[in-house]
Amino acid sequence: MGRLKQKGKAGAAKAYMTRSAAVKKLQCSLADFRRLCILKGIFPREPRNRKKANKGSSAPTNFYYAKDIAYLAHEPVLRKLREHKAFAKKLSRALGRGEWSSAKSLEENKPVYRLDHIIKERYPTFVDAVRDIDDALCMIFLFASLPSDSKVSPTLIENCARLAAEWQLYVMHTHSLRKVFLSIKGVYYQAEVFDQTVTWLVPYQFTQTIPSDVDVRVMLTFLELYQTLLGFVFFKLYTDAGLVYPPPLDAQKDEGAAGVGAFNLQEAKPNQPSVTAKSKVVEIDGKRISSKDVRQTIKSISASGSGDADVEMPSVDAEAANDEDEEFVEDTTEENPEDAPDAPAFTTATLPTLKTLSTLPQSTSSKLFAPYTFWLSRETSRPIFEFIVRSFGGRIGWPATSGSGSPFDESDESITHVIIDRPLVQRPNETEAEKERRRRRKYVQPQWVVDCVNAGKILLEDLYAQGKTLPPHLSPFGDHAEAYDPTAGLVGGEEDEEMEEDEEVEGGEGDAEGSEEESEVRPAKSVLKAAATAEDEAALRAAELAAEAAGIDYGTFEKEAKKAQKKAGKTAPAQEDEAEKDMNKMMMSNKQRKLYERMKYGQKKRAEERQNLEQKKRAIEKEKKRRAKSS
Repeated sequence: MGRLKQKGKAGAAKAYMTRSAAVKKLQCSLADFRRLCILKGIFPREPRNRKKANKGSSAPTNFYYAKDIAYLAHEPVLRKLREHKAFAKKLSRALGRGEWSSAKSLEENKPVYRLDHIIKERYPTFVDAVRDIDDALCMIFLFASLPSDSKVSPTLIENCARLAAEWQLYVMHTHSLRKVFLSIKGVYYQAEVFDQTVTWLVPYQFTQTIPSDVDVRVMLTFLELYQTLLGFVFFKLYTDAGLVYPPPLDAQKDEGAAGVGAFNLQEAKPNQPSVTAKSKVVEIDGKRISSKDVRQTIKSISASGSGDADVEMPSVDAEAANDEDEEFVEDTTEENPEDAPDAPAFTTATLPTLKTLSTLPQSTSSKLFAPYTFWLSRETSRPIFEFIVRSFGGRIGWPATSGSGSPFDESDESITHVIIDRPLVQRPNETEAEKERRRRRKYVQPQWVVDCVNAGKILLEDLYAQGKTLPPHLSPFGDHAEAYDPTAGLVGGEEDEEMEEDEEVEGGEGDAEGSEEESEVRPAKSVLKAAATAEDEAALRAAELAAEAAGIDYGTFEKEAKKAQKKAGKTAPAQEDEAEKDMNKMMMSNKQRKLYERMKYGQKKRAEERQNLEQKKRAIEKEKKRRAKSS
């Protein structure tokens, strides 16, 4: 006899667990449970049958995997949270009894948890961590611009600002910035770090307010995890770049609003390995042999194929060997010798580092602004353009009103471009030296810098000169084919122009011929309909004779017939495609059909948005032509 199955002990009822049952099993509060789920990356799951997962109940609730909850039960952070709960009770009891010494002792021994082990669990390799820092950077830059209040402490904001400055310093030092887009939300940046694309958003420098409907506690939990993650990532990045982490901060420059200029990048001093701790030079038969000589000998043996021959090792000086030698790295990967019979046994697989990636050919656009020197006008945003220009190798200065730390002043003769966002104003009291300086420099609007970065080359400054109407600022991230491109020509523009010309010609004939035109409208429409539906030459010839009988000249008939045939040719295949799509949808499952309908809805919405933008552009072009003709 088989084993009897009990209801609620197998299947979905055992694989899933409700949130209330999870909180009861972990013996923690709902806030602590939410914090644990955020830190460990555990989120609600949707079972196939909610009624079976909830043991027959149809009440709305959130479900979690039972294995995830069992995984949380052994978390060290949960133990620290329980200790903190006991600490809070003891502290309140001591304060209530007036035991101040006990309360002070408890406060000094307050339990504190660390998230280092969680970072190592969630990101096994460094590349995984770099790939996942997009949201972390967005959160860091957001909190760096928030004002402090009872929920967000000043220390937290200061730490976020420091992390944001450290990331910008690294990107500027390595010239990793690739794309920039000025949007309504803020400035989108994209950089390449360790062959990984990192995109983040920086809000504009306006006074920020926290909405009342936003749960700051949840955001602070994410921020706590992101701060620890970025600390690990930045330490590795700075170490691989040969820099000291954290970079020293100049307090005097920081008080003068120097921004990222208040941090000093210092090269890390290489640690000299001691000979007594680990000797890399051995003495054989009175000769000193280094590990480098061993590798060269092995390579020569494998290249010549004479593995049995004796090879004499060259003798080297011990001090020179200590300076030049490298350590052996043991290859712990298991390889099948049959798959790669020709590969030598001492080959090791190396992960990409900054030193190995720096040897690859760099694109010329990473030093795009290297030959130029920029001066920021006082109305432009200094943090944005200082970061962009320095990331591409350029020099930049700013007035004292934008902060201290400018490397040069406005009278510097090396300035080639002035980034200005003011209307053009004539200066009557300008000296000859100032006029000559103004003629040497090129005054451009801020959009020119960003468009040059996205184009990967220096654009002409005339289109972005001071006071001119700027060209459209396009997003470098909209790469899909259906995206609206303002620089491209309008689809069907020639047909619209022909129709406009025909309307103007018809409108200029006067009111005297109006009655005759109205009488000719109906036979002309019937003739054009017959020409559009003509399937062979005989039917088209008959429509042409009917047009001649109706008094329509041959040129007008031919032009109108071509337009009607084009319209009919567009509608007929569309109807056939719709019928075929309906037949295909009948063969889909419900899940596939819903997914297909969502995809079509998104495509339709993007097409309508593009059509609206094209109509606006067409109306603007018409208005420009009318003004040009009237003038």
